[in-house]
Amino acid sequence: MHPIELPYGGDEPLLIEPASGTEVAVCEGPEGAVGAAAEALVNAALAAPADGPPLEAHVVPGDRAVVAVSGAVPQADAVMAAIAARLTVAGVESGDVKALFAEPLEPLRTGGQPAACPGVGEVAMFDAGNDAATAYLLADEAGNPLYLARALVDADVVVSVGGWGWNAALGGRSLEGEIWPAFARQQCRQDLVRALARRGRHALTDWRTGMQDVTWQLGVCASLRLVPGRNGTLHAACFGLPDAAGRQAKGAAAAWCPQVDDPVELSIASLSDPQADFSCVTRAVAAAARVTHPGGMICVVSRLATGPGLIFLRWRQGAPLEQLVHEAVATGDQTLIADALQTRLFSRALGERRFVLLSDLEETAVEELGFGHAATPDVVDRLVHRADSLAVLREADLMLPNAGYG
Repeated sequence: MHPIELPYGGDEPLLIEPASGTEVAVCEGPEGAVGAAAEALVNAALAAPADGPPLEAHVVPGDRAVVAVSGAVPQADAVMAAIAARLTVAGVESGDVKALFAEPLEPLRTGGQPAACPGVGEVAMFDAGNDAATAYLLADEAGNPLYLARALVDADVVVSVGGWGWNAALGGRSLEGEIWPAFARQQCRQDLVRALARRGRHALTDWRTGMQDVTWQLGVCASLRLVPGRNGTLHAACFGLPDAAGRQAKGAAAAWCPQVDDPVELSIASLSDPQADFSCVTRAVAAAARVTHPGGMICVVSRLATGPGLIFLRWRQGAPLEQLVHEAVATGDQTLIADALQTRLFSRALGERRFVLLSDLEETAVEELGFGHAATPDVVDRLVHRADSLAVLREADLMLPNAGYG
């Protein structure tokens, strides 16, 4: 077998050379477009969607249009350029177009904000902590008022733009790409993190209900969902009514769900951003665990420089997980609650598997967590030579792989 190159942020990619007879599965995402090719991909989706009218049919000259970008998107410059061009074709003046960006709900860096937005009159970042920047939209089932970014409530037309991907730590779909609660008040974001920390995946039912109610009440009919390709590229652009665009994007994102015949003894996983924070490590571990034997080992290779928080450390030192989560939620400290969520997700994903980390963390910091420390790529190489079966997952934090089933 030829050596397998796995970029991880180092000066040279990790060179994986399995021993003769080792069963090897290499998992990676789909190819994608960049620059002008990515812009053409988005333009084609906006001009001729598979289901519903083109973007031009959603607006008329004089409309105040807001492009609501939820979180990070791949090839953001190309995406915004294509949207602005189609709005111009429809006769909407650039001064009537506003691009409003929301911070990612999840710290996943599959894209970013454009450096510039030609054809857009105003570019702004939504400040979730500023209540005055929101307006009342509707009340939830319990009668509690829900507030959304004022610019969206006041707009004549809202064009929703967001990524569509997977989060194996949540058992499937990522939270990114939706208007709610990306453009809600800060308290709504915090409530979601708290609910996930307390209830895990069970809290996602309420999130889906709230997201659907807000999208319907706001009257969003133009939704652009973007599926990343590997290495920060754009694999697919899906446009139409929210449900239709979401279904198409889910189909395109299936390319990030590789199949492995049987669970392996060792998985080696890289991150989409080698310097991402520990939450991306959690996602990568959750993805790798789906193809790793319950008694096997997962190795994440990265340039991670910041470890998990206090709650995670106390759990690794033997404190009961549920008690830690309860105590963290009771404090009301958002940093502790977020750490409790990551601890719950990591614990569920890792199970009884062993974990080894190649990173920029000090050896003492890794060993304090009770994990194996890979000081150099040579350590990973030794793990590979001892394994009878191996899976290599490139940008594992974007994946939802399967083993032994469809």
